[in-house]
Amino acid sequence: MLIQIAHLYATVCLANVFFQVALVAGAPLGEYTQGGQHKGALPRSGRIIAAVSIPIVVFQGLAILSAAGFPGLGWALWTGWVAFAVSVLSAVLNLITPSVPERTVWGPIMVIMAGLSGYVMLLSLNV
Repeated sequence: MLIQIAHLYATVCLANVFFQVALVAGAPLGEYTQGGQHKGALPRSGRIIAAVSIPIVVFQGLAILSAAGFPGLGWALWTGWVAFAVSVLSAVLNLITPSVPERTVWGPIMVIMAGLSGYVMLLSLNV
């Protein structure tokens, strides 16, 4: 069951990566990210932020998979705790953002991600 929860978390991470790639490519989704400061496509600085977030989200997914015992990863357990902390921070930031579209879409997604990663990390202590 633990590996399935980690797979679900990693799948949501992958969806987030696709969203970030779309932002970098100029998709008109600015009001759904970075505080909703930009309607339409993000400016260059916003696209750079989106690009930087891609490896971070990939790290999160892989760290939680590793913590769940996914074969071939074997990362240190602390990486999963870092991914969990980033998930919690992201949830809080998305719930308090001034952007209603961002809060409405990403707030619940990030809360679910924080819950999934927390579940994996708590159970990984007993593995």
